[in-house]
Amino acid sequence: MTTVSECFKRLRDRNECALIPFITAGDPDLEVTAAALQVLDRNGADLIELGIPYSDPLADGPVIQAAATRALQKGVKLDDVLAVVKAVTPKLQAPIILFTYYNPILNRGIKTFLADIAAAGAKGLVVPDLPLEEVNTLSGEAQAAGIDLVLLVAPTSPEERIRAIAAQAQGFIYLVSVTGVTGVRTNLQTRVHDLIDGLKQITDKPIGVGFGVSGADQACQLKDWGADAVIVGSAFVKRLGERPAAEGLQDIGQFCHELKTALAR
Repeated sequence: MTTVSECFKRLRDRNECALIPFITAGDPDLEVTAAALQVLDRNGADLIELGIPYSDPLADGPVIQAAATRALQKGVKLDDVLAVVKAVTPKLQAPIILFTYYNPILNRGIKTFLADIAAAGAKGLVVPDLPLEEVNTLSGEAQAAGIDLVLLVAPTSPEERIRAIAAQAQGFIYLVSVTGVTGVRTNLQTRVHDLIDGLKQITDKPIGVGFGVSGADQACQLKDWGADAVIVGSAFVKRLGERPAAEGLQDIGQFCHELKTALAR
């Protein structure tokens, strides 16, 4: 399995926009999570973001919050998620990016956490509540462990802060397309175009856009605006976690293929 950075380099060489689906580990259960990772990989996912269930997911909207709650109610813990990642990654082409909050990392110990996720086969990490002032604490250890630390840029971030984030981001920069939490939305804010343009004037690192992307038309719009990757979360989580497992797996496979086909046009 390639690293996050290597994956983006390969895609850029082919002038392709990456598709990054997001699912919540353990929803509806860990067995389905393992199957879902493979379904997404077979149907066009270039990278896959896997959310670790957390009790206070401040950046997540109602769909992903509900998924995390269901997983936690079934007793899903970090070690369970890492066991799934370790079992499945040898079967995948798409690098796995873990999504978690800062408190579980601190609770386990930064160095131990990063060593554990690297040993499981994860290649990237997103920490939505990581303060910029704490990035250095995490980024050095992440690099040593072979983990790309992906940093988020908010629509409200001032230019000086954006420059600092861009300088320290690894793998790609995660541009949040809306002010608020994750969730399916029918329209993209036009200022996202300006935000992408602004970032491209600051950095040559890949830019992935997420929060609120729900279908192929929005994904293609982001590609046309210059995004290097489109991140789709709630639309996948809803399809997988709120219906029978077999139906959910089939649905996310079809949806993933539809998105990647649209992006490849």
